[in-house]
Amino acid sequence: QVQLVESGGGLVQPGGSLRLSCEASGFMFSLYVMSWYRQAPGEERELVAIFDSNSTYTYVKDSVKGRFAISRDNHKSTVYLQMNSLKPEDTAVYYCNARNDPLRRNFWGQGTQVTVSS
Repeated sequence: QVQLVESGGGLVQPGGSLRLSCEASGFMFSLYVMSWYRQAPGEERELVAIFDSNSTYTYVKDSVKGRFAISRDNHKSTVYLQMNSLKPEDTAVYYCNARNDPLRRNFWGQGTQVTVSS
């Protein structure tokens, strides 16, 4: 059974930090591109960061560049999103995604709420 379980969300003051984790099970984690998306109320889901399956390529959305960092640990089947200098506009539900295009597989986690507010 495929599972992506996010954790680490919560309420934080502006300027604070959070580290999101997404633990995967039920598939060969190392073969999948892992990403973080977010969706704010009334907005469409947007891509935040990507870490490819070969561990050679990462991408971080411009608006969070320098503040957010994505990493993965294939031994633990876990992808992380370190979020620093958080701003109120970072408030959203953050989702973990696993994708393998040749296998036509695309999995989503249940999401974790991040709220940045004083």
